[in-house]
Amino acid sequence: MQFKEKRSIYRQIADHIYDQILTGRWIDEGRIPSIRDMSIQMEVNPNTMTRAYGLLQDQGVIYNRRGIGYFTSKDASIITLALKKKEFITSVLPEVFSNMTSLKMTIEELQALYTEFKEKNHEDE
Repeated sequence: MQFKEKRSIYRQIADHIYDQILTGRWIDEGRIPSIRDMSIQMEVNPNTMTRAYGLLQDQGVIYNRRGIGYFTSKDASIITLALKKKEFITSVLPEVFSNMTSLKMTIEELQALYTEFKEKNHEDE
């Protein structure tokens, strides 16, 4: 995985795990790789992976069954979707809206572009 300088590595790892959950690669109540296995796979220090898993545990996305391993929570996909929506609304949208204002772009223009995007990518809602 290529890490970006602007965001801490453990948060980028958490984002990767959110993506695994949102795309259905990791299912609710499913076993996930150990800290050691994930740190090897992502080529990071196990302490960094421990920090990422700690964040995800604090958010209720994953949990540890002592002696067995880590699992996604029963509501991992719902929690993850809510977390990512909140991040989008607080971090991404303000910049989009600022750019729209600078470009004198209307919400109708944005809606048309979004509809076109969805049609090209065959996405539902």
